[in-house]
Amino acid sequence: MDEDKLIASAQQGSVPAFNQLVLTYQQVAYNVAYRILRDGDRAADATQDAFLRGYRALSQFRGGSFKAWMLRIVTNCSYDQMRARQRRPASALDDLVDSDEHSRILEDRAEGPEKYVERREFDSVIADALELLPPDQRTVVILSDIQGLTYEEISQATSVALGTVKSRLSRARAKLRDYLREHKELLPSSFRLDDE
Repeated sequence: MDEDKLIASAQQGSVPAFNQLVLTYQQVAYNVAYRILRDGDRAADATQDAFLRGYRALSQFRGGSFKAWMLRIVTNCSYDQMRARQRRPASALDDLVDSDEHSRILEDRAEGPEKYVERREFDSVIADALELLPPDQRTVVILSDIQGLTYEEISQATSVALGTVKSRLSRARAKLRDYLREHKELLPSSFRLDDE
Protein backbone atom coordinates (compact mmCIF):
# COMPACT_ATOMS: atom_id res chain seq x y z
CA MET A 1 0.00 0.00 0.00
CA ASP A 2 1.40 3.43 -0.85
CA GLU A 3 1.82 6.25 1.63
CA ASP A 4 -1.11 8.35 0.37
CA LYS A 5 -3.48 5.40 0.81
CA LEU A 6 -2.10 4.73 4.29
CA ILE A 7 -2.62 8.38 5.26
CA ALA A 8 -6.16 8.43 3.87
CA SER A 9 -6.97 5.18 5.65
CA ALA A 10 -5.46 6.47 8.92
CA GLN A 11 -7.45 9.69 8.61
CA GLN A 12 -10.58 7.53 8.44
CA GLY A 13 -9.62 5.92 11.75
CA SER A 14 -7.54 2.91 10.71
CA VAL A 15 -5.04 2.30 13.51
CA PRO A 16 -3.14 -0.39 11.53
CA ALA A 17 -2.62 2.12 8.71
CA PHE A 18 -1.23 4.70 11.13
CA ASN A 19 0.95 2.02 12.73
CA GLN A 20 2.42 1.33 9.31
CA LEU A 21 3.29 5.03 8.99
CA VAL A 22 4.87 4.91 12.45
CA LEU A 23 6.99 1.92 11.42
CA THR A 24 8.08 3.78 8.31
CA TYR A 25 9.17 6.96 10.12
CA GLN A 26 9.97 5.94 13.69
CA GLN A 27 13.72 5.62 13.17
CA VAL A 28 14.16 8.95 11.40
CA ALA A 29 11.91 10.61 14.02
CA TYR A 30 13.97 9.14 16.87
CA ASN A 31 17.24 10.16 15.19
CA VAL A 32 16.08 13.77 14.85
CA ALA A 33 14.88 13.86 18.47
CA TYR A 34 18.12 12.27 19.67
CA ARG A 35 20.29 14.74 17.78
CA ILE A 36 18.33 17.65 19.25
CA LEU A 37 18.12 16.33 22.82
CA ARG A 38 21.31 14.21 23.08
CA ASP A 39 19.54 11.85 25.49
CA GLY A 40 18.12 8.50 24.42
CA ASP A 41 15.30 8.32 26.95
CA ARG A 42 14.16 11.87 26.34
CA ALA A 43 14.38 11.34 22.57
CA ALA A 44 12.24 8.20 22.88
CA ASP A 45 9.69 10.15 24.93
CA ALA A 46 9.65 13.01 22.41
CA THR A 47 9.23 10.54 19.53
CA GLN A 48 6.37 8.76 21.26
CA ASP A 49 4.69 12.09 22.10
CA ALA A 50 5.11 13.20 18.49
CA PHE A 51 3.40 10.13 17.07
CA LEU A 52 0.55 10.48 19.57
CA ARG A 53 0.14 14.14 18.62
CA GLY A 54 0.39 13.21 14.96
CA TYR A 55 -2.35 10.62 15.32
CA ARG A 56 -4.62 13.09 17.10
CA ALA A 57 -3.92 15.82 14.53
CA LEU A 58 -4.03 13.58 11.45
CA SER A 59 -7.24 15.22 10.25
CA GLN A 60 -5.26 18.48 9.97
CA PHE A 61 -2.73 17.00 7.54
CA ARG A 62 -3.50 18.62 4.19
CA GLY A 63 -1.06 16.84 1.91
CA GLY A 64 2.51 17.53 0.96
CA SER A 65 5.37 15.71 2.62
CA PHE A 66 4.10 13.55 5.48
CA LYS A 67 7.71 13.06 6.59
CA ALA A 68 8.27 16.82 6.93
CA TRP A 69 4.91 17.22 8.71
CA MET A 70 5.81 14.46 11.16
CA LEU A 71 9.31 15.82 11.73
CA ARG A 72 7.85 19.26 12.54
CA ILE A 73 5.87 17.57 15.31
CA VAL A 74 8.99 15.67 16.46
CA THR A 75 10.97 18.92 16.51
CA ASN A 76 8.26 20.67 18.53
CA CYS A 77 8.08 17.76 21.01
CA SER A 78 11.87 17.84 21.33
CA TYR A 79 11.77 21.55 22.09
CA ASP A 80 9.04 20.86 24.67
CA GLN A 81 11.38 18.32 26.28
CA MET A 82 14.20 20.89 26.32
CA ARG A 83 11.97 23.50 27.97
CA ALA A 84 10.76 20.97 30.54
CA ARG A 85 14.36 20.04 31.31
CA GLN A 86 15.25 23.70 31.84
CA ARG A 87 12.37 24.06 34.29
CA ARG A 88 13.40 20.83 36.10
CA PRO A 89 17.17 20.45 35.76
CA ALA A 90 18.54 16.92 35.90
CA SER A 91 20.51 15.77 38.89
CA ALA A 92 24.20 15.06 38.53
CA LEU A 93 23.39 11.35 38.72
CA ASP A 94 21.38 11.59 35.48
CA ASP A 95 24.43 12.98 33.70
CA LEU A 96 26.45 9.86 34.54
CA VAL A 97 24.16 7.65 32.48
CA ASP A 98 25.20 7.63 28.82
CA SER A 99 23.31 5.64 26.21
CA ASP A 100 25.12 4.32 23.15
CA GLU A 101 21.92 2.86 21.71
CA HIS A 102 21.65 5.31 18.79
CA SER A 103 25.08 4.55 17.34
CA ARG A 104 24.61 0.76 17.37
CA ILE A 105 21.90 1.19 14.78
CA LEU A 106 24.31 2.97 12.42
CA GLU A 107 27.17 0.59 13.12
CA ASP A 108 28.73 -1.07 10.09
CA ARG A 109 29.09 -4.73 11.00
CA ALA A 110 31.88 -5.13 8.44
CA GLU A 111 34.09 -2.31 9.70
CA GLY A 112 37.26 -3.22 11.52
CA PRO A 113 38.18 -2.11 15.04
CA GLU A 114 40.37 0.76 13.81
CA LYS A 115 37.63 2.17 11.57
CA TYR A 116 35.12 1.73 14.38
CA VAL A 117 37.28 3.71 16.83
CA GLU A 118 37.94 6.38 14.21
CA ARG A 119 34.22 6.71 13.43
CA ARG A 120 33.38 6.92 17.14
CA GLU A 121 35.97 9.66 17.68
CA PHE A 122 34.59 11.61 14.73
CA ASP A 123 30.99 11.13 15.97
CA SER A 124 32.01 12.46 19.37
CA VAL A 125 33.65 15.60 17.98
CA ILE A 126 30.66 16.28 15.71
CA ALA A 127 28.23 15.74 18.61
CA ASP A 128 30.22 18.19 20.75
CA ALA A 129 30.21 20.74 17.93
CA LEU A 130 26.46 20.34 17.39
CA GLU A 131 25.85 20.81 21.10
CA LEU A 132 27.41 24.29 20.93
CA LEU A 133 24.96 25.48 18.26
CA PRO A 134 21.78 27.28 19.24
CA PRO A 135 18.79 24.91 19.07
CA ASP A 136 17.33 26.49 15.91
CA GLN A 137 20.63 26.13 14.02
CA ARG A 138 21.24 22.63 15.38
CA THR A 139 17.81 21.55 14.18
CA VAL A 140 18.31 22.70 10.59
CA VAL A 141 21.76 21.05 10.40
CA ILE A 142 20.32 17.79 11.68
CA LEU A 143 17.39 17.88 9.28
CA SER A 144 19.55 18.85 6.30
CA ASP A 145 22.95 17.26 6.72
CA ILE A 146 22.05 14.20 8.79
CA GLN A 147 18.48 13.40 7.71
CA GLY A 148 18.82 14.70 4.14
CA LEU A 149 15.67 16.83 3.99
CA THR A 150 15.36 19.51 1.31
CA TYR A 151 15.18 23.20 2.24
CA GLU A 152 11.44 23.14 1.53
CA GLU A 153 10.91 20.11 3.78
CA ILE A 154 12.95 21.75 6.54
CA SER A 155 10.89 24.91 6.17
CA GLN A 156 7.74 22.85 6.55
CA ALA A 157 9.15 20.78 9.42
CA THR A 158 10.29 23.82 11.41
CA SER A 159 7.52 26.25 10.40
CA VAL A 160 9.99 28.93 9.37
CA ALA A 161 10.48 30.74 6.07
CA LEU A 162 12.69 29.19 3.40
CA GLY A 163 15.15 32.10 3.57
CA THR A 164 15.44 31.67 7.33
CA VAL A 165 16.22 27.96 6.88
CA LYS A 166 19.01 28.79 4.40
CA SER A 167 20.38 31.52 6.66
CA ARG A 168 20.38 29.33 9.78
CA LEU A 169 21.98 26.47 7.87
CA SER A 170 24.70 28.73 6.48
CA ARG A 171 25.51 30.19 9.91
CA ALA A 172 25.45 26.74 11.54
CA ARG A 173 27.78 25.22 8.94
CA ALA A 174 30.18 28.15 9.34
CA LYS A 175 30.24 27.67 13.13
CA LEU A 176 30.78 23.92 12.73
CA ARG A 177 33.60 24.49 10.25
CA ASP A 178 35.26 27.00 12.61
CA TYR A 179 34.89 24.59 15.54
CA LEU A 180 36.42 21.72 13.56
CA ARG A 181 39.33 23.90 12.47
CA GLU A 182 39.97 25.08 16.04
CA HIS A 183 39.78 21.53 17.42
CA LYS A 184 41.34 19.59 14.57
CA GLU A 185 43.63 17.77 16.99
CA LEU A 186 40.53 15.98 18.32
CA LEU A 187 39.70 14.61 14.88
CA PRO A 188 41.16 11.42 13.47
CA SER A 189 43.76 12.41 10.86
CA SER A 190 41.61 11.22 7.93
CA PHE A 191 38.84 13.68 8.94
CA ARG A 192 40.96 16.79 9.50
CA LEU A 193 40.17 19.83 7.40
CA ASP A 194 43.03 21.25 5.39
CA ASP A 195 44.02 24.76 6.31
CA GLU A 196 43.30 27.26 3.59
